[in-house]
Amino acid sequence: MKNSISDIDAIRHFNRFYTRHVGALNESLLNSDFTLTEMRILYELYAGESLTAAMLKKDLSLDAAYLSRIIKKFSTKKLITTKPSTLDRRKTILSLTNLGRATFIPYLKSSQQEVDTILSGLSDQQRKELLRSMRSILTILSDEPVAPNVFHIRSHRPGDIGWIIHSHGKFYAEEYDFDATFEAMVAQIAGRFLEKHDPKTEHCWIAEKDGQILGSIFLVRKDDDTAKLRMLYVSADARGDGVGRQLISTCLSFARQAGYKKVTLWTNDILTAAIKLYIEAGFQLVHEEKHLSFGQELTGQTWDLTL
Repeated sequence: MKNSISDIDAIRHFNRFYTRHVGALNESLLNSDFTLTEMRILYELYAGESLTAAMLKKDLSLDAAYLSRIIKKFSTKKLITTKPSTLDRRKTILSLTNLGRATFIPYLKSSQQEVDTILSGLSDQQRKELLRSMRSILTILSDEPVAPNVFHIRSHRPGDIGWIIHSHGKFYAEEYDFDATFEAMVAQIAGRFLEKHDPKTEHCWIAEKDGQILGSIFLVRKDDDTAKLRMLYVSADARGDGVGRQLISTCLSFARQAGYKKVTLWTNDILTAAIKLYIEAGFQLVHEEKHLSFGQELTGQTWDLTL
């Protein structure tokens, strides 16, 4: 069937409207020093893990020379670091530095605020219709079907704690070369939780889809006013689907209902994907210190959130 001029014009009209509406034609985005392409690369590095230039080139359909210039620019500005992959030394992993994350996060929040402003001006029905329409466009035009995120969050059951210990030990050994003392620590924390936790003030949640466990999180009591968020984990095949974000949200909702005034957590600065989620949830960095643990030289971080 031959496309009519009116259909083509309608799509071009929508494209012009949308790019103007989101400011995509501006030389810089969100009043930053970055172009749309540069901002998208920063986002991919912020949201993803173990990304290579080849992956960015493919996912964003970028010219290799153009991407190389951007990577060089980011490296010069100390926004990113490059290091050989631990799994394949022929590949180079790109990662945001602390400066890179600190530079990008305000723009992420600004972008989220812009979208929030748009949605705030719509009725509930208009919002639902807009999101339905966007999903329809993705479903029709995408090369791959857009699957809904149908995972759910539940309380832990017998056998889940063993999965948590196994998953943590395996992942951190493979990804960060942590030694067996890390798995021992996880087992100790999880075992203590099983033996002594108070369901009124402490909890463990499991993210699950079609009977498969995707992730987990704990909330435990520190004192009457403060709870600890512990051992957030999302399996590799579920990252990017909102599992970690939903686990954190569920955890914080419980903390509020339990009467806590603050939630604290301890992590290491190499866990950038998790830290991204903590920042989005409102946690603030309050302390940093170097330490030698799990066979590695690490920088530990304490993050707090006032409820």
